[in-house]
Amino acid sequence: MLKICTHSGSFHADEALAVYLLRSLKKWTNSTLLRSRDPAKWEEADIVVDVGGKYDDVKFFDHHQREFSTTFSDKYQTKLSSAGLVFKKFGKEVIAEKLNWDLNEESTNINILYEKLYKDFIESVDANDNGVSNYENTNERKFNDKNFTLASVVSNLNPLWVDEPTDADFDKQFEKASEIMGQVFDNLLLSYGRSWLPAKQFVEKAFDERFQAHPSGKVLVFDRFVPWKEHLYGVEIANKCHGEILYVLFPDSGNNWRIAAVPVSSSSFESRKALPEPWRGLRDEKLSEAANVEGCVFIHAAGFIGGANSKEGVLKLAALAVDN
Repeated sequence: MLKICTHSGSFHADEALAVYLLRSLKKWTNSTLLRSRDPAKWEEADIVVDVGGKYDDVKFFDHHQREFSTTFSDKYQTKLSSAGLVFKKFGKEVIAEKLNWDLNEESTNINILYEKLYKDFIESVDANDNGVSNYENTNERKFNDKNFTLASVVSNLNPLWVDEPTDADFDKQFEKASEIMGQVFDNLLLSYGRSWLPAKQFVEKAFDERFQAHPSGKVLVFDRFVPWKEHLYGVEIANKCHGEILYVLFPDSGNNWRIAAVPVSSSSFESRKALPEPWRGLRDEKLSEAANVEGCVFIHAAGFIGGANSKEGVLKLAALAVDN
C-alpha cells in the first residue's frame, strides 16, 4: 500500500489540495496518509508533500527551502506551493482520469485545461501560501474578505487551541479540509471540461455567421446560452479583429431572449459599448416605447444586459444600439 506524507499540526489549503489531487489518481486511491514531521516517516513514505525540506519532482514536493524558486512555467512569477508542485507533476493525469480522457488522444484539450486550471485556481493557492498579495496596496480595502476565501475556510477548520488538540484531532480536521479543496477543484474541472471547453465551437460558429445577424458584423447570435466571453476574445484575436463585437444575443428562460453588451474583459462590468442611455433602467411598456421595439422586458441601469420576449426583439435592440 502506497503512503503519502505531509506535515502534522496546523494545516493549510495548499497541502490539503495536494493530498486530494494525489488521492484522486487511481494509483493513489487506496494510499495511506501519514502526517508527521519525523524524517523517519518521510523516508517510509512513497511521496512527501509540503514537508521534508527539498523538492526533487519525484518523491519530495516541498517549497519551504530558502533557495526554492520554481514556478509553473516561464509565464508565471508566483512560486509554487505544494499544491502547485503536485499539480505541475500530476495535473494532466488528474484531468485525464477525472474526465475519462485518453492522455494522448485528448492531449490538446488536456493541455488547455491544465493551463486554465492553474491560472484560474491553483496559482491563487500558491500565492496565498507564499504570502503573495494580489494588490500592491493592501491598506485600501473596501471590505474584509478574510473569512470568505478558501484559505481561511481551511484555516478555520484547524482545532481550537483551548481544546488542547491532539495529533489525531488535527488529522481528523485535515481530512475535512482536503475534501473541501478537492470538491472545489473537481467542480471547476468538470465545469471547464464539460461546459467551458465545448462552448468554443458555438462561439466560432456564431462568429462565422455574424454578418447574418447585422450588416456591421458586430453582433453575435447563439441558439442557446454558452459561456462565451473568454472564447470570444480568443476568436477575435485569432481573426485579427479584437474589440469589434459589441453585442451577444442568446435565449433565456421561456421564450425570452437576452442582449448582452460585450465587456472590455471577461471579469469587467465596463462594456465596449453599453446599451443606449435612454433605455437604461426601463422595463416592459416604457422600454418598448423608448426603444420603439415591441416586447421589451428590461435594460439594466448600467446598460450591460437587457431582454425582450422574442429573438426578433433583441435583434432590433442590437441593430438600434449598434447604430446609436
